[in-house]
Amino acid sequence: MIRIFNSDTDPIREIISRDMNKISGKIERIVSDIIENVRANGDSALKEYSLKFDKTELDSFEVTDEEITEAFAAVDDKFIDILKEARENIYEFHKRQIRDNFVINDANGVILGQKIIPIEKVGLYVPGGTAPLPSTVLMTAVPAMAAGVSEIFMTTPPNREGRVNPVILAAAKIAGVGRIFKVGGAQAIAALAYGTQSIPVVDKIVGPGNAFVAEAKKQVFGKVGIDMIAGPSDICVVADNTNDPAVIATDMLSQAEHDKLATAVLVTTDEEFANDVAANIEKQLAVLPREEIARTSIDNNGMIIVTDTLEKAIEIANLIAPEHLELCVDNPFDYLNDVKNAGSIFLGKNCPEPLGDYFAGPNHTLPTNGTSRFSSPLSVDDFVKKSQFTYFTENALAAVADKVAYFARKEQLEAHARSAEIRSNNNE
Repeated sequence: MIRIFNSDTDPIREIISRDMNKISGKIERIVSDIIENVRANGDSALKEYSLKFDKTELDSFEVTDEEITEAFAAVDDKFIDILKEARENIYEFHKRQIRDNFVINDANGVILGQKIIPIEKVGLYVPGGTAPLPSTVLMTAVPAMAAGVSEIFMTTPPNREGRVNPVILAAAKIAGVGRIFKVGGAQAIAALAYGTQSIPVVDKIVGPGNAFVAEAKKQVFGKVGIDMIAGPSDICVVADNTNDPAVIATDMLSQAEHDKLATAVLVTTDEEFANDVAANIEKQLAVLPREEIARTSIDNNGMIIVTDTLEKAIEIANLIAPEHLELCVDNPFDYLNDVKNAGSIFLGKNCPEPLGDYFAGPNHTLPTNGTSRFSSPLSVDDFVKKSQFTYFTENALAAVADKVAYFARKEQLEAHARSAEIRSNNNE
């Protein structure tokens, strides 16, 4: 049963103090061993893990063009059309994130600038787990395409027949993924980071995964870039009593059904409404196909907080810093500037979070576990890097060389000082 608190009891402390990303020492050791095995033995290690974890014996890892064509044909036309429309929505949103180069051309002989450079090779990790996730394919591949990444690779675990779910392959074809490999888990992250006989080394790895995938990304960071260490999904719904309790209950369960560790929180201004939502959650759980997962999430992590005002409710939401924040209120734009910490914000009573998961356009790869306090959704920025450049004429350098040298000597770095001075001295 979901728990109901008055905000005066400070239930938020329980949420914000929970470390959902904490990795056990056992997982760290297992992942470290997997990475070292893949580094040392390449494809043979991957075959070993495919047999052990995926229960399939593979002769080769790369998905063939024939498999992609067959998969595309196996997916119904309606879903193909939806994938294509979702892809366009995602692209239209993300192309507006593309940054321009800039140049500052000083009249005194100084030129400064910044250039935006797409990352050359990116690896996308798409989980297998208990359900296929074509949405993850779109949300990782389309921003990479918008950014101008030249080579996009994808890894995803196969089933026991050694095949990838057709909807995953259809989404990859629509999104423009270059090459796809039937590898999952920590071993896939290791393969992308260090390369094998079949799988090329990439520059950055993005995409969600289980605790083993998250730990592997953590361990290979530095050899390659990563997007984030994602934890279980979470949602915070801010709603008043003008909402339908059944609707709010459904929104909370939409995240609870993801994972037993997922967190669903409602902050409301009405205790009777809170009780009605709780009753509807129980009613809906009884007929939910993923009841066991959702019930565990609700029982362990679900929470309803009752407070006095919407302003106070948003203050509480900012403390929680949710991955997803629904503002189910009239005139939601009146409150938008008050939101300081949230991965993705869903405004009004007609904007359920699954719109963001699949179709609207903003990214669904979001900071979890309160990390929206300091991090952002996956975006085009994750697939580019920036270089800066500096140019000084001889006269421009001469005008500032003594200042640079003076600064350097304050740091006791004499060679730095001489490097700034020597060109001017040689020209005297």
